[in-house]
Amino acid sequence: MNSKIESIFQKDKVGIGKRKQSIARVFLIPGNGNIVINNIPGEKYLQYNPSYLNNIWLPLKILNLEKQFDIITIVKGGGITGQAESIRLGVARLLCKMKLQNRILLKPYGLLTRDSRIKERKKYGLRKARKAPQYSKR
Repeated sequence: MNSKIESIFQKDKVGIGKRKQSIARVFLIPGNGNIVINNIPGEKYLQYNPSYLNNIWLPLKILNLEKQFDIITIVKGGGITGQAESIRLGVARLLCKMKLQNRILLKPYGLLTRDSRIKERKKYGLRKARKAPQYSKR
């Protein structure tokens, strides 16, 4: 993590979200609704895709806080979809750390549940996890 960001934020004010291979460390600071991902503006990093942006803002929209906080994240691994969903989980977890009452509001939407689906490992004798060589009778 950057030393500049590390000096600004404390370790207890971080929300960690995981999805597939991506891991996101999320910080919420008082602001006016900006997203910064790996020191790049969030809209540019997520390729101006509105579904990814809405996915990230969902926990804050449910609590009517979208214009009160800036989201700063450090994300590693995976693709853009997995990274966006890991950021969403990190934001939701951090909001629950800030105020315990938020948990009751976010839980019914499934925002606090970690999606545990990951890539299945390759097995010996197979080409991929489940793809077998073609069967030949003769």
